[in-house]
Amino acid sequence: MSETDFDANALDDVIHGKLRLGIMAYLSSVSAAAFTELKEKTDASDGNLSVHMRKLEEAGYIKVEKTFVGRRPRTTLSLTPKGRKAWIAYLDNLRQLTGS
Repeated sequence: MSETDFDANALDDVIHGKLRLGIMAYLSSVSAAAFTELKEKTDASDGNLSVHMRKLEEAGYIKVEKTFVGRRPRTTLSLTPKGRKAWIAYLDNLRQLTGS
């Protein structure tokens, strides 16, 4: 890789935050995840996870579905096709930056 190939600005800022990166990484490995499962896997608080989910949802990277199981609310998250494409591009950019 030459110096002209190195462009850290190519990394997607929406994904690059630590918690958003964790959300995207986990969701890329499962078909869908419950909010509580994702909270446990990322060790995030309810509020922090909600804020970062919203940012990913606004970017069109994740789909958030709210349903009820009995009388209990259930929030399920999954990657959208746009999100999967952005995730793959993010990983490709990381590989390019690290020369891997």
